[in-house]
Amino acid sequence: MTSADPVTVEALADEASTLDAADPLRDRRDLFVGAETSLVYFDGNSLGRPLRASVVRLERFARDEWGGRLIRGWDESWMQLPFDIGDALGRTALGAAPGQTVIGDSTTVLLYKLVRAAFDAAVADDPDRVEIVVDRDNFPTDRYLVEGIAAERGGRVRWIDVDLSRGVTADALAAAVAPSTAVVLLSHVAYRSGYLADAGALTRIAHDAGALIVWDLCHSAGSVPVQADAWDFDLAVGCTYKYLNGGPGSPAFAYVAARLQDRLTQPIQGWMGTADVFAMGPAYTPATGMRRFLSGTPPVVGMLAMQDTLALLDEVGIEAVRAKSVALTEFAVRVADELLAPLGVSVASPRDPAERGGHVTLSHPSMREVTARLWAQDVIPDYRDPGGLRIGLSPLSTSFGETLQGLRAVEAAVRAEG
Repeated sequence: MTSADPVTVEALADEASTLDAADPLRDRRDLFVGAETSLVYFDGNSLGRPLRASVVRLERFARDEWGGRLIRGWDESWMQLPFDIGDALGRTALGAAPGQTVIGDSTTVLLYKLVRAAFDAAVADDPDRVEIVVDRDNFPTDRYLVEGIAAERGGRVRWIDVDLSRGVTADALAAAVAPSTAVVLLSHVAYRSGYLADAGALTRIAHDAGALIVWDLCHSAGSVPVQADAWDFDLAVGCTYKYLNGGPGSPAFAYVAARLQDRLTQPIQGWMGTADVFAMGPAYTPATGMRRFLSGTPPVVGMLAMQDTLALLDEVGIEAVRAKSVALTEFAVRVADELLAPLGVSVASPRDPAERGGHVTLSHPSMREVTARLWAQDVIPDYRDPGGLRIGLSPLSTSFGETLQGLRAVEAAVRAEG
C-alpha cells in the first residue's frame, strides 16, 4: 500500500497549524508535565497528564502539612477536604449546588453504595420495584455491580441492548422501564464509542416511570458540561483521574441530590459517616447530608492534585473546554476519513458532535496489534474490543498538531500490519 497523498497531508498539517494558532486554550497546554515532549498522548480519557502545579502541591504537602503539621492536619483542614473539594468539583464540572458532592472511595465502591442505597429506597416505597435497568455495553464495573446487587437484594436485572457505535437512546430506555423498575444506571458518555447521552431526557424517562437514576460520569466530568441540578439528577458517581487529572487511583466523587440525602441509607457503615465521628459510640448513627455517604478515613493525598485542574476549569469554564473538545474530535474524524478510511478503518463513534463526548474510536481488525506497535513508538492510545482503538483527546493538554501527528502514526501502523 502506498502512503497518503502528500497534498492531503500538507493540507491537514496547515489546518492543524491554523487551529492551534486560533485556539484560545493553547497556552494552557504548557501547564502540563510532558506536553513539551514529542510523545503523543491519546489516553487522557483513561489517565490525564499531571499539571506542573500539582507536582509543586504534592511536594509542599509532604514537606509542610504532612511532615510539618502531622496529625494536627486533620483538625486544621483534612477532615473538611472531601466536602470542600467536592463542592468545587460540583460547581465547576457538575452544575451542582454546594452540599451535594463529596470525594470518597473508588468509583466501584461509590457506585455500589449509591445503586444499593437507591434500590433499597425504591423497594421500601414499593416492594414490586425489583428491577435494575442497565445496558449491555456499559462499563464492566457498572454491569458487574448491578448483577451483584440484584443477587444480594433479591432483585433482577433488565438489560438494554445497544448499538456498540452509539449508546442508550430515549426510545431504548422508554422500552426498558416499567412499574417494576427500581433503579436505572447509565453512563453519560459511553466508554467504548464516546456516545453522549441526552442525560436530561433520560432522567425524565426514568422519573416518569417512578424510578431513581444513577449516572456514571467517568467519561464526562471535566470534558462535557453536566447540569446535575438542572437535569434533576438523583445520584451520580465519577472518577477524577481522567479529565480531572487527579492521578493514578485518585478517589472518585459522589453526587446525591439534596432532596434524597436523608432518605437514603448507604450500605457500608463506617466511622467517618457517623453523626459524631469522634464519639466512638456503641451504635452507628448516620450523619446528615453528604457525610453519611462516607465510610472510612478520607484518602487525603489522593485528592490533592485534582484541585489544580478544578481551579483551571473554574478559570476557563467548562463550555470553553467543551468547544475545544468538539473541535479536536471533529478534526480527528476528518483526518481519519482522509488517511485511515482508505485502509479499511472506520469511525465507531457518533459523527454528530452533539452525540459525541471527548474521544473517538477507530475500528479495524488489527487495532490490538496497532496499539502495541504505537506504544513502542511513544504514541499512546488504548484498545477496546472488538477491534477498537480509542483516541482520547483531553482538551486542556492536547493540540491539533499532536492529534495529526498521532493519527499519521496510526496510519503507518495500520499499513505495517496490513
